[in-house]
This record gives sequence, structure tokens and C-alpha cells, in this order.
Amino acid sequence: MNVSGRSEPVLRQFVSTITTTVPATPGLNAAANGRKILVAVDDLFFAAKIQEAARKLGVTIEFAKTDREILEKAETLPNLIIFDLNSNSAHPIETIQRLRQNPNLKKVSLIAFVSHVQADLKLQAQEAGCDLVMPRSAFSQNLPNLLRRHGLPEPQ
Repeated sequence: MNVSGRSEPVLRQFVSTITTTVPATPGLNAAANGRKILVAVDDLFFAAKIQEAARKLGVTIEFAKTDREILEKAETLPNLIIFDLNSNSAHPIETIQRLRQNPNLKKVSLIAFVSHVQADLKLQAQEAGCDLVMPRSAFSQNLPNLLRRHGLPEPQ
């Protein structure tokens, strides 16, 4: 059990099935414009943080847990895929390589976060084709801007 009294598997199941589509401002509904963000994060606290930021902004996000699920959902051409490089089930380095090998997915932005002390993992992700790898703290700080840039419709 965790602090909230819910068991972790129940929360994990809940987070893995969430798609958030709440418009923040009338006329700025990202879902209506086909813009969405795919999130591959095991850490429940980061998943909740991302979900809450997306809800506040009206950005459509979808969670994927496994490498297979990520590759499947990537076929819908999200604007951005966010990776936790410490994910156990997503196999991020291999998944990033496979995404970059697919010519249809070349335009999908890939952003990852990792502990600032894992410079070797950061380098591996960059070599695999990740567009941006950030320390966890910088990712948290810049999360609203990242979600806004990749999840909201472009101004006309």
C-alpha cells in the first residue's frame, strides 16, 4: 500500500489506461486537432505529474507501458513521445532505435528524461535517435512548456 491507501498495482492499472482530453480554453481542444502525446513512464509519481499538467493545459496524452504498446500507439503519429529512460518495461533505448528506423515516424519528436548522474544512458538515448534528453529536474520544470509546444494546436 502507498500513502493514499491504494495498492500500487491498482494505481498502475489506472494510470496505464488514462487518456486525458480536457480543453483548457474554449477553442483550444488539442484532441479535435489530432495532436496528442504518448507517454512511456513507469514511475507513478511522474505519470501523475504529467497527467495533471496535461489536464490543466487541455493536452491529450496517452500512456503506454511496454515497448510493443509504444510501437503500436506510435503508428497513430503522436506529436511527441516522452520516455523515462529508467523504464523497465518500455526498453527505451531499443524502442527509440526502432521508432527511428520507421520512416513514417521520422517526424515524431522523442524526448526523454533521466537522472543527471546517468550520463552514459543519456548518450545512448541520443545515439539511438532521441531528440532531447533532459535531467529529471529540468524535465519537471519544463513540463508545461513541452506539453504546450507539442500538444496544443499551433496558432493560426
